[in-house]
Amino acid sequence: MRVFVTGASGWIGSAIVDELLAAGHEVTGLARSDASAAALATKGALVRRGDLDDPAGIHAGAEAADAVFHLANKHDWSDLAGTAAAERTAVQTIVDTLAGSGRPFLLASGVAGLAYGRPATEADPSPAHGPDSPRGGTENLALEYVDRGVHAVSLRFSPTVHGMGDHGFISVIANIARQQGVSGYPADGANRWAAVHRTDAARMAVLGLAKAPAGARLHAVAEEGVSTREIAEAIGRALDLPVAAVAPEDVAGHFGWIGAFFAADLTASSTATRELLGWTPTGPALLDDIAAGAYPA
Repeated sequence: MRVFVTGASGWIGSAIVDELLAAGHEVTGLARSDASAAALATKGALVRRGDLDDPAGIHAGAEAADAVFHLANKHDWSDLAGTAAAERTAVQTIVDTLAGSGRPFLLASGVAGLAYGRPATEADPSPAHGPDSPRGGTENLALEYVDRGVHAVSLRFSPTVHGMGDHGFISVIANIARQQGVSGYPADGANRWAAVHRTDAARMAVLGLAKAPAGARLHAVAEEGVSTREIAEAIGRALDLPVAAVAPEDVAGHFGWIGAFFAADLTASSTATRELLGWTPTGPALLDDIAAGAYPA
């Protein structure tokens, strides 16, 4: 199968490209830099130069493919409106290109904000609708196109997709611990984050291409919830820093923009995904990766 991948050189995208190539697919990755293009070519993938601000290039990549993975996102926390707008435009371009073809379209989403007071499940619809909502409401936009002949599948990733070399949310929290001289956790640290190892997330995504029905919501979740106190304690041990609670009124000042996320309870289940795909996570747990030096001093 010819598969077009945006975000192909990213943290999750590069692992998914590896899985696709290992499964015998021909992969074309969208690359905005020479370094990204070279990394993809070294793996044996084809390269299409461009980025999320190039809808014509995204259209051409999708049009030439048998399936599309959309994994790119600007992740510009200083310009959330611009990030959402770019995401919306990219997904709208892809679904318009694939409409009526029945071809698979798998897009990155997340488990945050789906449920409160309990783990989110695959049955929980995304509350994000419209271009001004988080991620531009693109999960719902894509799934609306199931009735228009697009085999759309949502890939909902845990708030932490971890592993050696991770530069995501846990890396940000570890850097804040270094800067503050203390590994902090919000309030009593009882709120929890779902987690998955990068390789497990990639395997799930490629199984989704092979097995998931149109309209499916898949959860890349290995651990339903790891408490933020446990995370902070593991970071403290790894970086040889003291560990302390951060009062709710001080969370924003201590953690900055990520404070609201770190203080949230972002738990999720993947029971339905495991049953549907025959997927069993086998990678290291989050605390094991922290202890092994995934976020070095």
